[in-house]
Amino acid sequence: QAVVDFERLGKYAAAFQGHDVGFCCLGTTRAKAGADGFVRVDRDYVAEAAELARAGGCKHFVLQSSRGANAQSRFLYLRVKGEVENLVQAVGFDCCTILRPAVLLCKRQESRPMEWIAQQFLGAVAWVFPTANSVPVETVARAMVACVLQPGEEKVKVLENRAIHELGKA
Repeated sequence: QAVVDFERLGKYAAAFQGHDVGFCCLGTTRAKAGADGFVRVDRDYVAEAAELARAGGCKHFVLQSSRGANAQSRFLYLRVKGEVENLVQAVGFDCCTILRPAVLLCKRQESRPMEWIAQQFLGAVAWVFPTANSVPVETVARAMVACVLQPGEEKVKVLENRAIHELGKA
C-alpha cells in the first residue's frame, strides 16, 4: 500500500509500476469537496491515476463509475462520471471494465442524513427487487475481482447494476 498526495500524483509514478491490474473506486461528494473539488477528485485524479497505471504496465483497468454516467448529462455528477469513463477508455488499456452501480448500500463513518434515508428505503426495496436500484458495496467489490478473474473478449466492458449483482454472486 502506498500513500500518495493526489495533488502531486506524478511524483508517485513508481507506486503504479509493475501491476497487471488496476482497481479504481476513488470519489468524493460535491457537498464535501465543492463542485470544483468534486471534478478534480472524480475526474482528474482518476484519469491521472489511469495514465500512470498504464505507463507502469497495467493491462486491465477496472473503474467504479455510476449508473447513468453520461458525458453529455446536464447533471454535474453524471457528466463527470461519463467524462472520466471516456478519459479512462482513451488511455489504451488492453482491457477496461467499467462498473456502473446504482445506489451503494454501505455503512459510512460520516453523517449523510439524506443518503441514510435513501439507503433505508432502497434496502427495503432490495428485498423485493434486489437488482433494481441499489447494490451492497461488497457485491461491487466481488464483481470487480470476478471481472478480472473471468475476462471476456471485449476491450471495453460496461457492467450495469444487474450485471454487477450477477457477477458479484459468482
